[in-house]
Amino acid sequence: MPLFSFSNHKFFWRCSIAFAFFLTFLFIANSLTPQTPSQIPCSKDPYKQLHLILNPNDTVTRPNKPPDSPPAPDPTLPILVLSKDLSINQSKGTWARVYLPRKALDHTSKLPLVVFFHGGGFIFLSAASTIFHDFCLNMANDVVAVVASVEYRLAPEHRLPAAYDDAMEALHWIKTNQDDWLRDRVDYSNVFLMGSSAGGNIAYIAGLRAAAGDDDQVPKIKGLILVQPFFGGTRRTGSELRLRDDPHLALCNNDALWELSLPVGVDRDHEYCNPTVGNGPARLEMIRRLGWWVLVTGCGGDPLVDRQVQLVRLMRRKGVRVVGHFTPGDYHGVQDSEPLKAKELYRVMKTFISALPAQE
Repeated sequence: MPLFSFSNHKFFWRCSIAFAFFLTFLFIANSLTPQTPSQIPCSKDPYKQLHLILNPNDTVTRPNKPPDSPPAPDPTLPILVLSKDLSINQSKGTWARVYLPRKALDHTSKLPLVVFFHGGGFIFLSAASTIFHDFCLNMANDVVAVVASVEYRLAPEHRLPAAYDDAMEALHWIKTNQDDWLRDRVDYSNVFLMGSSAGGNIAYIAGLRAAAGDDDQVPKIKGLILVQPFFGGTRRTGSELRLRDDPHLALCNNDALWELSLPVGVDRDHEYCNPTVGNGPARLEMIRRLGWWVLVTGCGGDPLVDRQVQLVRLMRRKGVRVVGHFTPGDYHGVQDSEPLKAKELYRVMKTFISALPAQE
C-alpha cells in the first residue's frame, strides 16, 4: 500500500507515487545529515535581514510595510470574485475578509467554506495585504469556494497563543454570523481550515483545539489544508542545515521569528512550535476520531520540508486520513509569489475537496 493514498481519486495515487520517490530523496539527505542540536552561528543580524527594529517594550517597528488591497463588494463591478470585510472583535482589531465567487450568485447550490490564515512568521502582513488578497481571490475563483481570510493579532506585541485564540474566536463568529454571504452561500458540512506557512501552523493548532472542544461552538470541520506549515524544534533537520542560507527563509531568520513569537522563556520544543513533542502526537487521536481529512503540501526547496514530512508520517502512524503532496525544488512561500504555482495548488485543493465523501 502506498505511504500516502487517496483511493477516491487517481490523482492522489499519482501524487503518492511521486511523493514516495521524493520521500526517499529526503530520507537519504537526512541520513547524511542527522538532526543535531548544535547552535548555528549567524553571520548577519537576522533582525536587519527581516527589516525589523526591536523596541525595549517587547514591540517591533516594521518600516517596510507591504501594500494592501481594498475589498470589492459591489456586484455591478466586472470582477470574478466579490469581497468584503466583516468585523469579528473590534477591541482586538480582528476581522475577516470574505470572498464570494460571482458564479455563486447565479446558482442556488451552496459552496465549501475555506477559513484561511495568512503567513508572515506570526510577525508580518495582514489579511488585507495584496499578496494574500490576490491569493484568496484567485483561490475562491479557481476552487469555487467561499473564502474567509482571518485577520489575527501579530507577535511580538501579541505573542502566541494570541493568534490561536483569535482563530478560535473567528470560528465561533462564523458559526453564529448572519451575514448573507455566509448564511446563504456556504455549505456548512464542507468547511476546511487552511493556512500557509505560519498560517498553516495556526490552522493546525486551531484544528486541534476545535477537535477537543464543544462541537456546537464551531462549524463542523471536514478537514485541514496545511500549505508549507511553519514548524520548528531545537534539533536541526537535514533540510534546515542543507538550506541554512536559503534566501527566502534562512535558518537564523527562522529562529528569530520563533524567538519573537513564542511565549517568553520557552524554546522551540514548545507545543506551539514542535508538533512531535509532549502531548502533540496524542492529540492527533481527536482528529482521527472525528474522521477529518488533512492535506499537507510542501516542496524540496523549503528548509522546513523535513518537518512537514515528519508531520505527515506522524499523522499516518496515528491513523489520521492524510494526503501529502510534495514537489521537488521551489522555495518557501512560492505560491504567494508565482501565480502558476498558486494555480497548481488550487488544482490540488479542488481535487482534494471534491473527492472527499459527504460529511456523515
